Amino acid sequence: QVQLQESGPGLVKPSQTLSLTCTVSGGSITTGLSAWSWIRQPPGKGLEWMGVIVSAGSTYYNPSLKSRTSISRDTSKNQFSLQLSSVTPEDTAVYYCARDPSWTTTIDYWGQGTQVTVSS
Repeated sequence: QVQLQESGPGLVKPSQTLSLTCTVSGGSITTGLSAWSWIRQPPGKGLEWMGVIVSAGSTYYNPSLKSRTSISRDTSKNQFSLQLSSVTPEDTAVYYCARDPSWTTTIDYWGQGTQVTVSS
């Protein structure tokens, strides 16, 4: 079974950069047509897809977040990361990493999620 685990600071100050890492086990982030996404859920709201890095390394972002979102990867560690710059309290959310096995928009594995609070 593929497992994903988010890690990073749970508290970020306004205007700073939110950085999270997803560590993947049981599958390679470079395998086949796999795509690896960051998704978040603000309190009381629905899921918001943020962006994705595909197996070949290309990235795609939600247009509403593109200007301040960056997804990268470290294939030697089988990890991919999220950087969200210029954060505000509205960026407070549970952040998830997730896999789409063949870039079909259907996610089959999720991380457990990590709470990130933006506050001074």
